[in-house]
This record gives sequence, C-alpha cells and structure tokens, in this order.
Amino acid sequence: MPVALPSNCYYAGLDLGTSGCRLMVIDGNRVVRAEARVVYPEEPSPPSPLPEVEGGKTALWWDAVQQVMAEIPETIRANLQGIAVDGTSGTILLADAEGNPTTPALMYNDARALEQARRIAAIAPRDSGAHGATSSLAKLLWLLEHYPDQAHAYALHQADWIAGKLRRGGSRTAPTPSPTCASFGFSDENNCLKLGYDPVKREWPAWVKNLVPAHLLLTVYAPGQKVGENIIHAGTTDSIAAFIATGASELGDAVTSLGSTIALKIISDKPVFAPEFGIYSHRLGDKWLAGGASNSGGAVLLQHFSRDDLQRLTPQLQPDKPMGLDYYPLSKPGERFPHADPQWQPRLTPRPVDDVQFLQAMLEGMSRIEHAGWQRLHELGAPYPRTLRTVGGGSRNPAWMQMRAKLMGVPLVPSLHDEAAFGAALLVLRANYV
Repeated sequence: MPVALPSNCYYAGLDLGTSGCRLMVIDGNRVVRAEARVVYPEEPSPPSPLPEVEGGKTALWWDAVQQVMAEIPETIRANLQGIAVDGTSGTILLADAEGNPTTPALMYNDARALEQARRIAAIAPRDSGAHGATSSLAKLLWLLEHYPDQAHAYALHQADWIAGKLRRGGSRTAPTPSPTCASFGFSDENNCLKLGYDPVKREWPAWVKNLVPAHLLLTVYAPGQKVGENIIHAGTTDSIAAFIATGASELGDAVTSLGSTIALKIISDKPVFAPEFGIYSHRLGDKWLAGGASNSGGAVLLQHFSRDDLQRLTPQLQPDKPMGLDYYPLSKPGERFPHADPQWQPRLTPRPVDDVQFLQAMLEGMSRIEHAGWQRLHELGAPYPRTLRTVGGGSRNPAWMQMRAKLMGVPLVPSLHDEAAFGAALLVLRANYV
C-alpha cells in the first residue's frame, strides 16, 4: 500500500526545453514549493552548421542548470529526495570518460544524417523508433563518422548528459562537478527509443549492436527509476514529461496538445506501432503511451488570421450552430496522422464571407481530425479515450473546447499542470510513493 510522505520532503523536475531551462520542486501533495527558469541566450542567425565543441550548446545548458539550482532555497535543496531531467527527444552528443563533450550536440530537429538514416532503414525493423534522419541513432552515426579521432566514451542524450553532470556532483545542495566520480553512461527507456532501443524486449537489439560500438550503448532505466545511491532518477523526453504533468495516469487517459500541430497521446495497456502514421509507443510505468500528430493545428490558423484576429473573433463563435463545411485545414498538401498520405490535400472551401464563420469552420474541421485520430489509435489497438485533457494555446479557446467535447463524447477534465518540469518532478514523487 502507498505510504504517507513526510511534508518536508521535496521532489524536483528539471526541464531542458528548446528555449530555456526550468526547475520545479513539489512536495508529497504535488504542491509546487519552488521554481526557477532561465531563458537561453539567442544564437547567431543563421547558426553554424558545425558548432564548436567547447562553449557550444552544452555550456549553455549547464550554465542554465546551475542558475536555476542556485535559485532554489537551501532549506528545500537540503531536503530533495530526488531529481529527474527531461530533455528534447533525439538531441545527442558524444563525451569522454569524464563527461566532457567530444562532439557538438546535434539537436532534436537536425536532419543532416540522411545517408546514415538510409543505412538504418535497410536493416532496422519497420516498427523501430530509430528511423529517419532526426533519430538519435542516425545522428550518432553521423557524429562518429565526422569526429573519428576523439576519445568517445559515452553517447548521451541531452537529458542524460545533464543528469550525469548532476550525479557527478554527488551533492544534494549544488550541481558542482567532482573529478572522482564516473557518473555517465545511463539513460531512460523513452529517450533511447530513437536510438534503437527495443522497449518491448527491454534490450539493445543485435542490429543496433552491429552499428554502434558496444561501450557507447547506455545502461537503460525505466523513467523515474533511481540511478545508484544518490538522488538522481532516470528522466524522460520533454513531450512525455508534459503529458505526465497533466495528471493523466490511468488506462484510457488521453491528452491533446493544441499547439502548432494537433498531437494526441493516450495511455494504453499494450504498445501500438504504426510507423506509417508516425505512431510509436513508449513505456510508462506498467503501461504504454501511444500517440500521433496531425499536420493541422494552430500554424494553419495563423496563416489566415493574426493573433489579434483570433482574440477578437473567438467570443463571436457559436459552437452550438455547426457550419457543416467539410474542411481539412492544412498549411500545404501532405498528412501523416490520422491519414498517412504525402499528397493529402487541404480543404478550406467554400470560404464564408464572414471571418467568424470561416474560423468556426476551421475549428470544426480540426475537431473532426482529432476525433479521427482517436478512432485511428483505437483501430490500431489503443483504447478510446476515457478522459481527455488539453494543453497548448488552443486549450484557452472555450468555443473550441465545447465543439471537441460534443464530438469526442468523453469528459474533458482540467490538467493538473502544463509544465514539463512538473511532470519530471511527478516521476520522482511516484518513484518514492510506493
């Protein structure tokens, strides 16, 4: 049975986002007791295609982590029971035995590893998460080929490198490195999916071992699992941490992110793999997290309306009076989910003269896309949503929420939180609450 947690124990989540670093500390009742945030300095535009190893992105990350840690009160830092790090999925670097970077960090959206991706495609199983030029495996092979003479000891995702730096500090109160503690070489099942890790068999498959030197393959932990004897816990990716932050935790709990795209995630009792729809499954405790993302979303709205327009028009929407137009809002041809068709055509005609009606028809079309997405996931083996939480900018549009609630036919429940750092902290709390 669960045990009561002392009120003076704290659990921290550290989020390495695309624009900054955020730390959140919660207590045993999931109440935020401290938080801090640092925005990364702007990079030169355009950024160098081959950044220098020293003083590059990793230095920015570590400086930001030290800053947010320093802002947490000493009384809280001294009573931290654990900390987990989430980072951008697919961001990877190589490091030496002491954790010093031996290559640049290639970011989550870096797609230079085209030739390496082709080699992976020739031997990887169809349902592997390592397909594509942006996978961490493709980028790792690119780095090994372009930096062959370095003393590479570890291949590390963004979250892995930061967690190793923190673990190496050996201190509950400050992330100060110690030269005597070898603390790298571990990761989590979520980050390792795009490195070729098999989450079903929970092992590095033979085909990955044939591509990557054995000493670079990480020791893989379940997200939230404690790593060794100090306070570091295995982390996760930023998107999964954001899912966890909502409070979704039971079979059939679903989350829709209404941002630039429409992204769906649901807790399933079995994994769902459908690469043609961009669907892979991550382990989440004793369950699975499956999902997909449509190319429709807020980015399409901003092609037709300014943000001021959206704010002005939204109160005039009439969700109880559907437009009945068969819209499929896309910025350009091509869809990945719930339809896998690179030639899928946008449908935004006929266009009403009234902008309010045009906006409403677009939102109704996006709601149908979301509904079709949940149906697609259900057809592939995931449950249909039992509850539905919403994050992202679209969640602040009450008319859209009303359209979606009616169409989905499931309760729309409020999210516990919308910050990935909160989700990472929940991972730590749940690991201690056994």
